[in-house]
Parts: sequence; C-alpha cells; structure tokens
Amino acid sequence: MPRIISAHELDQRLGEVCDEIYIRNCIGLPTETVYGLAADAFTGEAIAKIFEMKRRPKFNPLIIHMADLEMAQAYGHFNPLAEKLGETFWPGPLTIVVPRKENTSLHPLAFAGLDTVAIRCPQGVAQEIIGYCGRPLAAPSANKSGRVSPTNAHYVANEFSDTDLMIIDNGPCKVGLESSIVSVVDDMIRILRPGAITAEMMEDATGVKPVVNQSTKIEAPGMMKSHYAPNASVKLNCKECDEDAALLAFGDQEAEIIFNLSKTGDLREAAANLYLGLKKLDDTGAKTICVSPIPNEGLGIAINDRLQRASAPRNT
Repeated sequence: MPRIISAHELDQRLGEVCDEIYIRNCIGLPTETVYGLAADAFTGEAIAKIFEMKRRPKFNPLIIHMADLEMAQAYGHFNPLAEKLGETFWPGPLTIVVPRKENTSLHPLAFAGLDTVAIRCPQGVAQEIIGYCGRPLAAPSANKSGRVSPTNAHYVANEFSDTDLMIIDNGPCKVGLESSIVSVVDDMIRILRPGAITAEMMEDATGVKPVVNQSTKIEAPGMMKSHYAPNASVKLNCKECDEDAALLAFGDQEAEIIFNLSKTGDLREAAANLYLGLKKLDDTGAKTICVSPIPNEGLGIAINDRLQRASAPRNT
C-alpha cells in the first residue's frame, strides 16, 4: 500500500525521502506540471524500476530533473540559446533537450540510446528535494504508460495501489499539463511537445522564433501518437454530446454526465483541470468521452495536443 507524506511535513522528513531515493526506490514526486515517478538518475536499477512500474517502452527517453541551471550544465552542453531559455524559464514547466556530456554519472538507460538529454528544473517541492539530496532525478509522469497523467496524490496512489510507493502530497498541480519540451541542439528552438511555456513566450525571451517539430522520431517523452488516454474512447470537437456519453465541456454547455474544464472559457483553468476531468469522467464508466471544441491558440495548443493523443488509436 502506498505511503503518503504531506508536503507540510517535508522539512522534517527530507532525510527520509532522500534515503528512499538512495536505496534505489521510486517516489511519487509533486511538481507544478503533474506528479512524477522519480528515481535516482545515477542508478540503472532505480531507472529500470521506473520502466517496470510504468510498463514504459525502453525506447521512450526520460526527463532528468535538476535543482538549477548550474547543476544542469554539468550534464548537458548548453549553447547561449539554451542557456537563455534556462535562465528565463527555470524553475518552471520547460524541458530543454541538449547534447549530453560524455562520462557523466547519469545512467544511459534514461537516454534511450540518444546522444541528447532532456533536462528540466521544476518548481517547489521537487526542486527542494533535488537540491537537498544533491543529485538529479529521472521522473516521468506517475502513471502507467500511455494513460492519463495524475495531478494529485490520490490518483498516484490508485495507479500504484499494489506497491509501497512513497508519495509526497502537495495538493493539486498548478499547471496540470506536462512541461513544454524544446530541442536546442543547433541555433534554433524546435518544439517537440507544447505546454504552458508557449512559442510566443520563448520568442519574446530569446528573439528566436521556435519551429514546430515535423519528425516522427521519438526524441523526448510525450511524442507517441497514442498517449494521455483514459479507458473510454475520446471524441473531439463535439458541439453536442452523444447519448450515454460523458461530456468534457469548455464554456457554457450542458450534459447528463459532465465535467467542465472552465465555464468562463479560461485556457489556464482548463489546462489545470484537463487530466482531473478525464479521470473523473472515466470513473463514471462512460464508454465515450465527448470533448467540446478548444481554441487552438496559446495554451490551447498544448491542451489540444494532449486531447489528440488521448483520442488516437490505442497502442497494442
């Protein structure tokens, strides 16, 4: 049975949390984006446990979470453009893919055979734990591979109910969507996964206009066609809800089974509620979830990305 620790107790229990990491166990780690399944990024056995618990394919690389830009620069080559992004948006919901340095202590299982490394510096509790332990953590979302990401400790505990996973409970995640991921290998910004840090925000910070990735190659997490999926099938851009279906609404809509992402049409509120809404509607036992149209602009681009992957044909 999972063990839940309130973040309010963390100051007194940081040593206990780090001990859990040092003995090669995973922990449920709250971040501002979603809850992560975190383990020591130096230890192959710990990283293998992440893949095993998530049932995650080994070709899907992991994001390495760091305390700050200085720690990140010990493991990846940051050109001036990548450095500017880190200085502007860290700690925060941005993952930067850079060429990885050779002969570091990071275990190669996390890279999935790539010569790059995906690095993020999270906010809040996660940053505090990484800084206290003094070592980076590999931390994909704390769910079974391909399924809806958890945005509270309760859903992490349900997902891994047959384990003794230690989970830090810091309440609902503020952002609610996984981080934006960009590749900064050359003097360009390539968006691999949209998120709360938008292309416009990155261009304002750097003067460089990001380009949207066109390759189907898996270079970072969240790029598989089917991902973030509930058990129910998902239908997008529904003006009306099908009979016996549940409605994931945006704005002023009504249905018998409904979760409204934002009655006022606020994209930030909708993003924070997206996975909670999918989970709650899935828990009703509905076979289909109809989704209201979401504007494909700003943060709506990231929301629609997750919904399109949730609605894609399922991996077998």
